[in-house]
Amino acid sequence: METKRMCRRFTMAGVHLILAMLLISCTSKFSVEGNSWWSLAMNPIQRPEMYIIGAQPLCSQLTGLSQGQRKLCQLYQDHMVYIGEGAKMGIKECQFQFRQRRWNCSTVDNTSVFGRIMQTGSRETAFTYAISAAGVVNAISRACREGELATCGCSREPRPEGLHRDWLWGGCGDNVNYGYRFAKEFVDAREREKNFPKGSEEHARTLMNLQNNEAGRKAVQKLADVACKCHGVSGSCSLKTCWLQLADFRKVGEFLKEKYDSAAAMKINRKGKLELVNTRFNPPTSEDLVYIDQSPDYCLRNETTGSLGTQGRLCNKTSEGMDGCELMCCGRGYDQFKAYQYERCNCKFHWCCYVKCKRCSEMVDQFVCK
Repeated sequence: METKRMCRRFTMAGVHLILAMLLISCTSKFSVEGNSWWSLAMNPIQRPEMYIIGAQPLCSQLTGLSQGQRKLCQLYQDHMVYIGEGAKMGIKECQFQFRQRRWNCSTVDNTSVFGRIMQTGSRETAFTYAISAAGVVNAISRACREGELATCGCSREPRPEGLHRDWLWGGCGDNVNYGYRFAKEFVDAREREKNFPKGSEEHARTLMNLQNNEAGRKAVQKLADVACKCHGVSGSCSLKTCWLQLADFRKVGEFLKEKYDSAAAMKINRKGKLELVNTRFNPPTSEDLVYIDQSPDYCLRNETTGSLGTQGRLCNKTSEGMDGCELMCCGRGYDQFKAYQYERCNCKFHWCCYVKCKRCSEMVDQFVCK
């Protein structure tokens, strides 16, 4: 009898041990996949010169960096502030572009920034990787021009062929070339460190991430354009000085949103390369977004996929688009309530030199998904 009781006790202990190991395995997998350099956007980084001698080094305090990214951090500490700014820029633009969609690029309070939703290789994940990489190119390129980084300065791009022969080329332009190269080295470091079996699902996801990172960087390069300033007596503009200038980041967001809408569904082949699911379409270029998984259902909250659902989201009763109550609420209906809307009004210019406005309120109808 005692022997049976002991065997039963050991059996139960074994079951508990297996369950505990499975739980640790799942948790550690999410932790490894979840931690990201995107977290630099959520925790403002002090400039390296603010760290006193003898204090803990900057790079060891930053969460979310892979081993390769931490090494780059040690070599280019003055870049880290701008990587954080680039990540923040990407997140804000993502939230703007998807503000009227069921998935609205919501962030969560942990080092993954976007949560479990990024474990799926969906269109939305593709856009997030692209816009984040674009943000880093933008921030680093601008920091070079402003003299904030030790290893780069103004753009050294050659004179464009089509530029008017009488115009001067050589103003201090945004160093897009350096921004592109550094962003490629830093952002792709995490993916290059992975060593998954060729042709595996994990390998496919790595290739997908690299493709979308590159598409984001290419977008900034493609949209950068020539800017000029006039010189001359009384604004005659008899002479112009021109330089390379980054496009407004909103244009980059809009460009990548179009790429999101036309993203290509891919699968991994036996040779360990991504190929189109539907071969009737043209293969994607380096500027195109790709995805390997179908998007999860964003209508309902799902802890497994990371979907936050649309319950409680504001919707537009009169719109037939994605922001309309019918589509946003996924057919569940909506509640109506009244709320005050505040805005500046009756603004007057006072000499000299400021504008003074009143704060007006208006009662409006608002609609919220059930």
